[in-house]
Amino acid sequence: MANYETLEYDVLIIGAGGAGLRAAIEASAAGVKVGLVCKSLLGKAHTVMAEGGVAAALANVDDRDNWKVHFADTMRGGQYVNNWRMAELHAKEAPDRVRELEAWGAVFDRTSDGRILQRNFGGHRYPRLAHVGDRTGLEMIRTLQDHGIHLGIDVYMEHTILKLLKDGDRVVGAFGYDRERGRFKVFKTRAVVLATGGIGRAYRITSNSWEYTGDGQSLAYHAGAELIDMEFVQFHPTGMIWPPSVIGILVTEGVRGEGGILRNREGQRFMFAEIPEAYKSQTANDPEEGWRYTQGDKNARRPPELLTRDHVSRCIMNEVKAGRGSPHGGVFLDISWIKEKIPNAAEHIKRKLPSMYHQFMQLANLDITQEPMEVGPTTHYIMGGVRVNAETQMSSVPGMFAAGEVAAGLHGSNRLGGNSLSDLLVFGKRAGEFAAKFARKHDMGHIDGVEIETAEREALEPFDRASKGTGDAEGPYQVQADLQEMMQSLVGIVRRQEEMEHALDGLARLWERSRNVSVHGHREYNPGWHTALDLKHLLTVSEAITRSAIERKESRGGHFRDDFPNRNGADGKINIVVRKDADGSMQVRPEPIPEMPEHLQQAIDEMK
Repeated sequence: MANYETLEYDVLIIGAGGAGLRAAIEASAAGVKVGLVCKSLLGKAHTVMAEGGVAAALANVDDRDNWKVHFADTMRGGQYVNNWRMAELHAKEAPDRVRELEAWGAVFDRTSDGRILQRNFGGHRYPRLAHVGDRTGLEMIRTLQDHGIHLGIDVYMEHTILKLLKDGDRVVGAFGYDRERGRFKVFKTRAVVLATGGIGRAYRITSNSWEYTGDGQSLAYHAGAELIDMEFVQFHPTGMIWPPSVIGILVTEGVRGEGGILRNREGQRFMFAEIPEAYKSQTANDPEEGWRYTQGDKNARRPPELLTRDHVSRCIMNEVKAGRGSPHGGVFLDISWIKEKIPNAAEHIKRKLPSMYHQFMQLANLDITQEPMEVGPTTHYIMGGVRVNAETQMSSVPGMFAAGEVAAGLHGSNRLGGNSLSDLLVFGKRAGEFAAKFARKHDMGHIDGVEIETAEREALEPFDRASKGTGDAEGPYQVQADLQEMMQSLVGIVRRQEEMEHALDGLARLWERSRNVSVHGHREYNPGWHTALDLKHLLTVSEAITRSAIERKESRGGHFRDDFPNRNGADGKINIVVRKDADGSMQVRPEPIPEMPEHLQQAIDEMK
């Protein structure tokens, strides 16, 4: 025991996607010593999968856009359970963060007069997404890495944090291990920034890669922080569904933003029948009008395919359940139809959507310039996460900050496409800034050696059970697979009370099984051990999602209940707060959302 290396940093950032890198850049610029830990390789963050663009009211394509419109769109998309102060800061600061990224070397697509080009996206009133073809997230990560590499940030790739260490109420360190060699490390720090992303691997069909097991949400919860809005899970309407090896891989909303339309197996453009009353005045009546909108015509109306993601996902599932789905259980997304409208359409599609073209050619042997794609909903994003202060991004635990997908508040019940990348920039900067300020005001604190020994012993228990024969001989993969299947079927796109209660019973059994899994071999290069350690995080976030979803007895945004299909109006404007009780049990409680200031309410009323 006590076999570990100790490292010291003023600010430790866990996660190296857009939020983590932006936080690291800001903290380092403030003059503090920064350590950056990432579970995978630097550059392999979920940020690179954000293909469509970064939302910011630059008004380069439509001069009617401004921060108030962006704020109102974000609040409407989140169905008014957003943290309104976060939504305000985000809308006001996003343009500066995009221009800053451009100054650091990001190469955006351009308008004819040389300004940053912006495209239309679901839920946004005007074309607002600054983009680089359909590789915007990749360009963002490249730019942030290139800028950050000169700032003296120490990077620990392929490291996983297992526990946050506390001195009284305050976080003062983190215990983790090097995934390649299996050696333990203790990071002593004055402040921690969580930027670990999402929870997609709790579900069977997901756009998320293997790293996204809810680590940050779980670490924060077990360290005493509050989580909110965990019931709000976003299912992106369009993931690949064929062949089986690529199920869940994202098909960017940019395809629909560039004119792609959704059809069922009968060839019907079914979204026309599904337009909510509130959107009818804004929505195109025919493909041509929608196509003109995507080309920047201010007088055209948006196509129904660009309604909010939760709505489009449910419409697709309705078609499948009614027997009008595609051969493999989805629908068809067709952008090849634009060859009827413009010359050289194939080259236009390849230029605008290069990644999508190559993705389908290489993975499905399908030419999207000539044929429709088969798509269906895929678990993509969680709006819930660590509860943070809007200004500082600090959690309810002193010294613990969070930014990006791991933090909750900005998106309310449903995130608009493109708001994720601007979220990373705006609140990644704020988290790094205020973590550095906190670090300068506090010392290192004391780390209890007994706490480290306990964490080490727990991490090695799967090997001990295998060597002593005390486990039930079950490996971690089956537990993970059973959890994913259960969450997909019982706490997925459409939810019911009895099914979610059944899921809670199943989670109790899975918790017990997880405590008995055994792992053979040694600590070096052992993916079975990594999976066994991930189970605690996956089960924690799955339980938080399920309990929160049971507590919210209405349908709102990414949370749709078949037994409560309507919104509760003002009564539904609450946060479901999740916290670990003193006895170790998970407690949930509803909490009213503070009243919005008059000037912000006026901005929303003006947009209506």
